Amino acid sequence: MIALVRFQVAGYAGSLRVLQPLIIVALFVALFLVQGPSGPHAADLAARTFADTAAFMFPVWAWAARALLDTQPDEQRALTATAVRHRSTPIWAGLLAAYGTNLSLGAVALLVPLLQAVRLECPGSAILAGCALNALVAVPGTLLGAWTSRALIPDPGVSLLVLLGGATALLLLGIGRLAWLSVPMIDWLRAAHHGPAAFTSRFPAIALHLLLWSAVVGAAYVATAHRRP
Repeated sequence: MIALVRFQVAGYAGSLRVLQPLIIVALFVALFLVQGPSGPHAADLAARTFADTAAFMFPVWAWAARALLDTQPDEQRALTATAVRHRSTPIWAGLLAAYGTNLSLGAVALLVPLLQAVRLECPGSAILAGCALNALVAVPGTLLGAWTSRALIPDPGVSLLVLLGGATALLLLGIGRLAWLSVPMIDWLRAAHHGPAAFTSRFPAIALHLLLWSAVVGAAYVATAHRRP
């Protein structure tokens, strides 16, 4: 498992595909985050930045996961499947490799907001909740990318449309009565915009929602991918 994870991450980095989301994240940090919040409510704005970053990074994480899982040629994927003991091992290795890569991208995006929050003496509980939120949101982002990878959707054009459509659908679902079916993006944005205390108090429910959503969608992905030839 560890060898497969390293192999996929090395292939993704070696192909330079990692530069695409990395450039997007660097531009986001440089254009929107470097200046930092100011004014009498700067600490509250610093806590809000964690939630905004998670919302921005969600489609980026999905895109990066899809690219990583598509880096390996079909022939190499077939050889890997025959070399391992269990058919599900490459599936889990791919998910772990994509999630680890997304955590690295998230660390790049969060470095500046974290330093600003500490400098502005933002409540420690809000900082921890913000970092944990991003780590949790990276999971459904990774899963969305996995569902649109070449292993399930061979056509790259259709795959990209499904990825964009899926991200948009999840956002729209979060607005209406079917919000429980979606990633709770609206919930964490609304909570963060009400201040660090509201964000911290709402975080356990948001985290539970993310974990349950990821468990169901992840189990469905593993089962579907396992049945693919």
